[in-house]
Amino acid sequence: MTSERLVRLASLLKLMRRRSGLTQEQLAAESGVSESTIRRLESGRAPNPTLLSLERLQDALGAGPEDRKELAELLASGDGVPAPDGGADGAGAPQPGRLRSPAAPSETLVREEVLSAARDVALEIRRRWRLEEERRRVHDPYPLPVRWRRTDPALSDHEANVERLPPGATAPDPADLGGDLPTVAEFYRRRRSGRLVVLGRAGSGKSVLAIRFVQDFLETRTAPDRVPVIFGIGSWDPTARTLRAWMTERLVRDHPHLADRVAGTSMAGALIEADLVLPVLDGFDEIAEGLRGRALERLNEFSSPLVLTSRREEFAEAVDAAGTPLVWATVIELADLTVDDLAAYLPRTARRSGGPGDHGRGVWDAVTERLRDRSHDGGGTEPLAAALRTPLMTALARTLYGERTETDPAELLDAQAFPDESSIEEHLLAGFVPAVYRRRTPDAEHARDWDPDRAEQWLGYLAHHLAHPDRERQDLAWWEIGDFLPRRQRVLSVALTAALCAALSAWLVGLLIGPLPLWPTLLEGALMGPAAGLAFAAVYGVMIAWGGGTLEPMHVRLRLRPRMPGSGTGGDHRRGAGSPWEGSPGAGVRPPARAPLRVFTARFGAVMAGGFVMGAGCACALAVERQLAYGALVLSLAVLEGAAVNMLVFGLIFGAGTGLVFGLLAAFEAPLDMASAADPMSLLAANRATVRRQLVALVPLLVLSVAFGGGLIVALLDGILGELNWDARDGLYVGAVVGLGGGTAYALSFTAWGRWVVRARLWLPMTGKLPWDTAAFLDDAHRRGVLRQAGAVYQFRHVRLQHHLGRTYRRRQAQRSHRWASVAAAPGAAAGAAPGAAADRG
Repeated sequence: MTSERLVRLASLLKLMRRRSGLTQEQLAAESGVSESTIRRLESGRAPNPTLLSLERLQDALGAGPEDRKELAELLASGDGVPAPDGGADGAGAPQPGRLRSPAAPSETLVREEVLSAARDVALEIRRRWRLEEERRRVHDPYPLPVRWRRTDPALSDHEANVERLPPGATAPDPADLGGDLPTVAEFYRRRRSGRLVVLGRAGSGKSVLAIRFVQDFLETRTAPDRVPVIFGIGSWDPTARTLRAWMTERLVRDHPHLADRVAGTSMAGALIEADLVLPVLDGFDEIAEGLRGRALERLNEFSSPLVLTSRREEFAEAVDAAGTPLVWATVIELADLTVDDLAAYLPRTARRSGGPGDHGRGVWDAVTERLRDRSHDGGGTEPLAAALRTPLMTALARTLYGERTETDPAELLDAQAFPDESSIEEHLLAGFVPAVYRRRTPDAEHARDWDPDRAEQWLGYLAHHLAHPDRERQDLAWWEIGDFLPRRQRVLSVALTAALCAALSAWLVGLLIGPLPLWPTLLEGALMGPAAGLAFAAVYGVMIAWGGGTLEPMHVRLRLRPRMPGSGTGGDHRRGAGSPWEGSPGAGVRPPARAPLRVFTARFGAVMAGGFVMGAGCACALAVERQLAYGALVLSLAVLEGAAVNMLVFGLIFGAGTGLVFGLLAAFEAPLDMASAADPMSLLAANRATVRRQLVALVPLLVLSVAFGGGLIVALLDGILGELNWDARDGLYVGAVVGLGGGTAYALSFTAWGRWVVRARLWLPMTGKLPWDTAAFLDDAHRRGVLRQAGAVYQFRHVRLQHHLGRTYRRRQAQRSHRWASVAAAPGAAAGAAPGAAADRG
């Protein structure tokens, strides 16, 4: 970037920051860009600013359209933000008669650790999707013939733009007008722009094509080529997050080791900045309807290569809303399966009968012959042929009839039972889950026998709660299942958990080292439990009010040496859901590494307020217990004054003690030493181990901080607030209760794993919403092909199956409610009918 443009960029950034009223330090905390980088940018001493850093600054400063436009113009010159050219073959360099196209990253301009991380991610992604193909039985007996063709030119950009031709040049007629599944990666590599849109009807094989594309692309990948990564774009809110920031968060969620920091950003952010990730954005049609046009506009602002999949209708509506297609992109559309495709495929998926006179015919032979005869006779399209034109429905039919000898697919030809295409599709969707749960999973080691009806009910509960009025979700994250409970039940679960932990710890510690006899000890625990429950519930209620009720899994561990500036993870700043009580950053973009003192201060301030509330509640419980110990509850001015003093003192002791402990733990956090990628169950196991280790450190530290810190605070306030007493035995007793009870309550109430245990392993199973071993059930559903794995979360095999299960669950709940209402109304109706009958008889 020229010096003139650097000066203009510096002036613009300073003007935007002053308008927002932020200091450089505050802007660094808000944006995640290091303070030193901001100083260099505002002084014009950053010759190569990265696009990701500038996007973060724009978002943190709340840049308006004019500021964003001016900044884009500064970066639009050929000597602007570098997009390294040249690969092994010099791809991306301007060629005669062509504009510059997106280039493969240059190995010489990228840090070695970033290139190494890209190689690790490529290996893990290839392994993951190969296993997913096996689970979906894509190659058994062979992949369905998914074909594609060029689509309506109105949905594509000009061919000259796709080919990156200069003004006035004429694009040649495209030679490749269609192909099949194995040719997509090769077709994509021939696109100069590196941008491709894949359209198709629901169930047409878009996701399978995306998986196959990733596999084939990685087969021919050479360093430092981009790594294709599939992102379920349906969860992206283009009005809240930039695409790069959102992808960075998803990379950290699915590959926890990428949370480690390099050159002032997370490794995931470094991969995005270095243009080493090829986004494969699956499910554009799943973005909320009112956001698709805005999403397409934001994708057009993203100039790097990408692959996008969508249903045709939703993409066409977004093009109309945005007034432009996806720039530089070729658009292809998946074709329907033909009757010949079905006749070749389905018979090979079922056992032959082998009976006398059958000549080894299979259950599908008569059906496919009927479909083929009807097709060749020109008698119109059979409803069955229309229903099975997508790979999804063909796979469901194969599951229902290919492995169950007691059913005959010929029933699908019954025009009275199945008069149209939709009736057949509903039948196949309704029979899929019972069919897969009537057979054992291929993995005998993990085989579990679940009742098909109960399994369908549990899956329906999960599918129902993924539907929201404003936006439907597909990601089924284990740490969010507990949030399916209504808000009141969530608050109640926190209150009961904290009350039980506090009461049990007070009884245990009181019986071991307490100064009181048995009856006062039991009374004190019975009062301290509800007080702690109310305090924890109040803190949780504030978290919900601030939009932080959902806690993401920890991605940190404790280490003996504190982090130093420029290394390790960031502080307690979190993007998205979460709270400082989680004790670790979430899966979002992490802020710049900070000095241990600043990390300690930030965590101390966030936790102290909650500790103060809990201390005040404990003081109230002790005041009531002391009054009841004398046989009556006396409410005099002196009693109320003493209670108020105790609330203040205990609040300061608990607040300072918990703030000190959590601040120290934050300064000793480091990224989890995990494998390259997280699957849901390994992430759950890692978080269970992390919480246990944290609890082992938390309990003794809380005991010591409250016991000795309480003595210090009492000594400072003695005389100022009157005569205060805090002997060593009382301090140790209170500290032990706080350490054991408070630490356990924190672990079960304010960590993702703890909430999973309380809600998904206890609360929901007790109410019949989920099985007792929820983790095993989800893992088994994945092995059976009902769920698919998308990084650290599950998704239903297809959104249509999710919709069907959700509708079925809601219908059954409505029927159950109606039956209960009828039963409840029956006695009243009978009682009301009796006088009338008597009157008639009279």
